[in-house]
Amino acid sequence: MGLPVRLFDAVIVGGGGSGMRAALELARADLKVAVLSKVFPTRSHTVAAQGGVAASLGNIDEDNWHWHMYDTVKGSDYLGDQDAIEFMCRKANEVVYELEHLGMPFDRLAGGKIYQRPFGGHMRDYGVSPVPRACAAADRTGHALLHTLYQANLKARTQFFVEWMALDLIRAQDGSVLGVTALEMETGEVMILQAKATVFATGGAGRIFAASTNAFINTGDGLGMAARAGIPLQDLEFWQFHPTGVAGAGVLITEGVRGEGGYLLNKNGERFMERYAPNAKDLASRDVVARAMATEIKEGRGAGKDGDCILLKLDHLGEETISKRLPGIREIAKKFANVDPVKDPIPVVPTCHYQMGGIPTNYHGQVVVPKNGNPESVVPGFYAAGECSCVSVHGANRLGCNSLLDLLVFGKSAGEKVIQDLKQDGKSHRALPNDAGELTLSRLARLDGQKSGERVAEVSADMRRTMQQHCGVFRFPDLLTEGVRKIKDVAERVSRTGISDKSRTFNTARVEALELDNLVETAVASLVSAEARKESRGSHDRADFHQRDDANWMKHTLWFKQGSRLEYKPVHTQPLSVETFEPKARVY
Repeated sequence: MGLPVRLFDAVIVGGGGSGMRAALELARADLKVAVLSKVFPTRSHTVAAQGGVAASLGNIDEDNWHWHMYDTVKGSDYLGDQDAIEFMCRKANEVVYELEHLGMPFDRLAGGKIYQRPFGGHMRDYGVSPVPRACAAADRTGHALLHTLYQANLKARTQFFVEWMALDLIRAQDGSVLGVTALEMETGEVMILQAKATVFATGGAGRIFAASTNAFINTGDGLGMAARAGIPLQDLEFWQFHPTGVAGAGVLITEGVRGEGGYLLNKNGERFMERYAPNAKDLASRDVVARAMATEIKEGRGAGKDGDCILLKLDHLGEETISKRLPGIREIAKKFANVDPVKDPIPVVPTCHYQMGGIPTNYHGQVVVPKNGNPESVVPGFYAAGECSCVSVHGANRLGCNSLLDLLVFGKSAGEKVIQDLKQDGKSHRALPNDAGELTLSRLARLDGQKSGERVAEVSADMRRTMQQHCGVFRFPDLLTEGVRKIKDVAERVSRTGISDKSRTFNTARVEALELDNLVETAVASLVSAEARKESRGSHDRADFHQRDDANWMKHTLWFKQGSRLEYKPVHTQPLSVETFEPKARVY
């Protein structure tokens, strides 16, 4: 076998919001927990979330979880699983109050309650008018959340493995998961971290696109590891393009700007969202706003010297409001757009932001796969939460602020399920299979033994270009077909990449090559799934199929790496305790 082994009750891969929320649950139960993170935990990508956590606290205006559930089902374009959506919306208040009690510095109303702002797609009375539902800490909510969870984990004595990269899953003969192989970046040493429970919280893979709000670490590591281990990836044709990334830089400008009263203008100074969403206007859901912006640009009404962006106006809010509620946005605008939003509008453009698909799970955080006629058979010992998982609460389009809610609810839920499962049957570690670690050793040996080969940076750039051109806000049949061919060529090239630096200590070239292995699995899954889905739904907008087709396509896509084949499974239309929200036309 050859690799050193370390034993834990649970290994959590990823130190962002969902990983730390799961870790907190487990560490408080006195389990031996290891959290692996490629970066220091407070630098995980959750730190970049700006707008808030969605919860129907009703602190400013009347609200309830059933309205929140309706908005989420509608926002998902009816592809979200209604049992999981009910579970999340009902748990929302509880997880927000838990954070508050952990010391999260939410903004406050005059009476001391948590401040809430309106956000896209969040409405009262089943879609009548916008309601303030986003619990915010200025425009740095993710930053406050991540630091709060990190401090709570330190108190609970969670063990962090910082600057470690998980490489491959270890599966037993019967398919259960026994841990991961992992690389310590500082030394280049590889070892097996064996666990009774393995939780993936590796975040998204937004770096498959050329223009992205995602950090460089968002390389879909969990998705790549799952795909190589024979686990399908679900609904990866659905990528959210955030309406407001800084033009040219891609840095995120929170929807909270529009929640506070900012609005979008075309080059003629027209508030064009009134034409596309007469009721919700600039607070329609993200796919609707992104498509409206792309249409304005395409039809020649884009602003800027090249007519390739839209203007986000917030100077009318006044310097005091901007400095109090949106201080980070003012900094970002000055730094990346060279404008002061107190005086001038910010040039913005739709930018890849969030992955709705991922590793298929149920609302307990257990990973589920098709087996013996059951489309959702549980994989023993394997759990996932946060953006790398697909529960599916976001369906074809995520509502703003439901991502921080998702990672809190399902991070906690996965932690609770691990504790329950280990109580039942988790007394001792199982024997590792004889070939444990061999896949990892062969992948590393290929990189270290390769004398020549294509440069990782060039292959990565071609992958991002292909995704950007062929799988963007609008999708065209010929471009999708050509994109599938191109991305499969890129995947071939990935297997021949070489690195010139063969050293062991902090070898970032080796890490980037290993990350590309994961990115390309996500990219292939996305294009193959998108080309096959012959309808428009949520963020997947096809030029040849303009309408949603519930009769044929209200189903989840499952992509298997082996043979790059697709299967499908039904959407859960039955909630836990209330009546089904039947599909209807989605208007804002």
